[in-house]
Amino acid sequence: MVTDHEKQRARYVAGTEGAPPLPPPGGYAGARRAQSPSWPLPATPAQPTVVTAESTTQPSSALGWIALVSGILFALILLGTLVAGGTDLLYGVTMLALQLVVVAVIIAALVTTRGRMLGAVALAITLVLNVATVGAMSAVQTSASGNYDGMKSDEQKHEEAYPGIKDTDPGDILGQSSLEEVRAASESLLTDIRERLSEEFGYTWVEAGAEDLRPERNGYGGESMLVEFTSPGWATNEPIQDYDEKLEVMAVINEVVTAHGLWELYSFNDPSSGLEPSMLAKLYGTDDPRTQHTWEYYTENYPEPLRFYANVYDLSNDSTGDFLKTREAQNTRTGEPLEGLQIAVLASQLLSESDRAEFEKKLGEYPGF
Repeated sequence: MVTDHEKQRARYVAGTEGAPPLPPPGGYAGARRAQSPSWPLPATPAQPTVVTAESTTQPSSALGWIALVSGILFALILLGTLVAGGTDLLYGVTMLALQLVVVAVIIAALVTTRGRMLGAVALAITLVLNVATVGAMSAVQTSASGNYDGMKSDEQKHEEAYPGIKDTDPGDILGQSSLEEVRAASESLLTDIRERLSEEFGYTWVEAGAEDLRPERNGYGGESMLVEFTSPGWATNEPIQDYDEKLEVMAVINEVVTAHGLWELYSFNDPSSGLEPSMLAKLYGTDDPRTQHTWEYYTENYPEPLRFYANVYDLSNDSTGDFLKTREAQNTRTGEPLEGLQIAVLASQLLSESDRAEFEKKLGEYPGF
């Protein structure tokens, strides 16, 4: 007898011969719905737990910031010391030790992943601003300004203010001509030379450079009360290229300088000067005065401080064109003619008459100097 259940199965299913029978209505007693797939899943290998630098982000990142801040602070300390002129502090043990500490922190930051970028920035700052570079800048600044007070004892500071010049007898300075006397003597000498040469050769003149006064160093790291005097230079507008004319010009100048109490002229460019031929050629173009582009003559009135120079520049003897370039550069600086005769006076260690009383007063503070 066919049950109602079997009729219903036959209505929906065909070709099911051999299939297991359907479960009874309501299912088998004790049956439950599966909570997971009925087939086994492939096993997934266990992943080991790896501790990396990324898993410790906070310590590494903090180290990078510490390195950066340390580099910046150290750079600011160096710059502050530079502004204050503390060259001695920059090269002190404390500053060097501090730099080593900063470098160690930066290296520690560079070996961590998270701190590497900040460490690299700190390293760049330290490479630019460190004891060596800032110390060199400070040394240059100190040398230019003469400010070495931080490294000098009271005795050295006292010596620095010495009014005279080391190893020079103050009596010789007080006994020689003053700045004002040398200035007057040089004006008289140069005027007489110009007038004689204009009268005999028809030369006209142009001033080639103004008077110059430069402080003399005292040999103890400071400036003395003495100056070096350079007179205004004078130059002919006309070139002097003939050999015989040059000799005649120097003969006239020699007459004038000896009349003013100076010694006879001495020629640096002549072979009789004792210079090697190679040196003569290097300085004056050749070792033969007939073909030299420069003649250089000199005299003085020792033990007085006045020194006289007379140079003749002759571009017709410039075979390479190099001397022309030199003269053109000088012309650009001073406006002097490219060639011709030039005369000037130079004198060193001069004391102005207005400073004489103060000079003698200060010398009283330096017995035995």
